[in-house]
Amino acid sequence: MLRFVLTGFLMAAPLAVVAQERLPNLYDVTVVETWDKLNVRAAPDGQAEIIGTLASTAKGVELVGRDSTGKWGRVNLDEGSGWVALRFLKPQASVWKPASLPLSLSCGGTEPFWSLDTVENALTFTEPDQPDRKLSLRTVMDRGIEGDPMRGMIAGDDKGRLTAVMQPRQCSDGMSDRRYALTVTVILDGQDMPSRMLTGCCSIAP
Repeated sequence: MLRFVLTGFLMAAPLAVVAQERLPNLYDVTVVETWDKLNVRAAPDGQAEIIGTLASTAKGVELVGRDSTGKWGRVNLDEGSGWVALRFLKPQASVWKPASLPLSLSCGGTEPFWSLDTVENALTFTEPDQPDRKLSLRTVMDRGIEGDPMRGMIAGDDKGRLTAVMQPRQCSDGMSDRRYALTVTVILDGQDMPSRMLTGCCSIAP
């Protein structure tokens, strides 16, 4: 009986480890010869069509999904996305530090078009036919779960306030075949502007 219980525990352990990994996160290409490239395929299958490649020295590759086997990961490439064998990717340290944003974060949406870019906590909000808004980051909130990508943030300038909530969920920009692992909801309000709510996707790729 004890042997059966231990065997069941050991068989379940790898699944538990996979379940704890959080996406999106950044990876580096590894164990690929310097003269070679890592193939990006149209499907999570070693026989699927090759739609692009990653350099053997590529770093900061954003992983936005995994297949059901856990052996393949989805990455973005130009205006589309594809699959790479995870045995050739090595995870970087998690970008999800407590009460902080990733060093590189880019969010955006369509209908209407907008973008929010942050580099080392300097935020810029952009809309067509409007001057860029440089925002001061005031607060970043998390749920207190290690490595959890869900974040809330409040930023603002002399025109008003921006409040945003990011959640780990598959997302499409509606304009390309790229895929994202973060959705975002943004609320804008201020004394001289109507309150608005925007939705979109986010990337942590450098």
